[in-house]
Amino acid sequence: MSQLSAWDHPEPLALDTAPLPEYGTGSLADLLPTLAAGMGVPGPTATIEELTAADRVCVFLIDGLGWEQLRAHTDEAPFLASLLGGSRGGTGRPLTAGYPATTATSLASVGTGLPPGAHGLPGYTVRDPATGGLMNQLRWQPYTDPRAWQPYPTVFQLAHAAGVHTAQVTSPAFEHTPLTKIALSGGRFHGRLSGEDRMDLAAEQLAAGDRSLVYTYYSELDGAGHRYGVASDTWRGQLMYVDRLAQRLAEQLPPRSALYVTADHGMVDVPFDDEHRIDFDTDWELRAGVALLGGEGRARHVYAVPGAESDVLTVWREVLGDRFWVASRDEAIAAGWFGPHIDERVYPRLGDVVAAAHDDVLIIATEREPKESALVGNHGSMTPAEQLVPLLEVRS
Repeated sequence: MSQLSAWDHPEPLALDTAPLPEYGTGSLADLLPTLAAGMGVPGPTATIEELTAADRVCVFLIDGLGWEQLRAHTDEAPFLASLLGGSRGGTGRPLTAGYPATTATSLASVGTGLPPGAHGLPGYTVRDPATGGLMNQLRWQPYTDPRAWQPYPTVFQLAHAAGVHTAQVTSPAFEHTPLTKIALSGGRFHGRLSGEDRMDLAAEQLAAGDRSLVYTYYSELDGAGHRYGVASDTWRGQLMYVDRLAQRLAEQLPPRSALYVTADHGMVDVPFDDEHRIDFDTDWELRAGVALLGGEGRARHVYAVPGAESDVLTVWREVLGDRFWVASRDEAIAAGWFGPHIDERVYPRLGDVVAAAHDDVLIIATEREPKESALVGNHGSMTPAEQLVPLLEVRS
């Protein structure tokens, strides 16, 4: 067989081979509605059928703790590993994060109980239709009105209105952020710096009501993975620490409680070479006809110059289609990547072209995204290493 020429491209990946999130039955967006419905909160619906109701529920979200990473490092996390067989209501199965598998999107899905196509945070950076520029939905830059961007109530707000004792226990730095306001607000916010203090206070808050819904969060595992890689000494040290935190909280559960340990996404390490890191800023083919590059390395939103949408899709599919699932906006919507329904206000936030990584590869942008382009660990796409997250359970 002759070698491919520079103008030949392998057959692109079929879009129906992308492993879709389990919206409506087993995604992060289904977790809090299921738990709140079990406490009698009006409005939310229980859609994760495997879960059993409890009067007091705590969700401990560990940023970056993917299902596959936990299963590969059970020695560093003996307590969490002991719960793997009972994940997702005793089925031993994970949840799916939703697309893209990234923090802002996943936290919004957790807090609102809605998939990305409804809550409207469908990526790390997306186009703001009002300005035509990119908006970073994790850092909320440039600032836009949070309630206009995400108008739905959170499950915490619904629970609080129904008389459930509701609390968030996390870093004080998150108390006034727009992402907290639109995704995780409701009841009372408690800021604590140390992980141990968060676990202790979360247990106290669980006991503070006959019906309680408590959320707590730890971010440093994700940071270690981004900077040093999954399975690095630093990452494994963080995993050992969060394992001890989870056990500390579990041992303090008041009666009639359920603790759920989950995550917002997993992570993959991507080698530092030209084969695995494709630099948009130096690739004339990929740049042609592109007005804005959004998303992140493994989950790109590509916004074309008006009139160039079809050409951009063709080129991206030809150049990347054997390593990325490359879809037009309407194809991605029809395939269900962002959920079963897309709100009208969300539609123009999605890229004209959407590219989700299949292999251990990134589309970096060394000039416009120097910090992100230097990360070791990455996430965002629909591969099992990124999509699958645990739902570990302890009951008292």
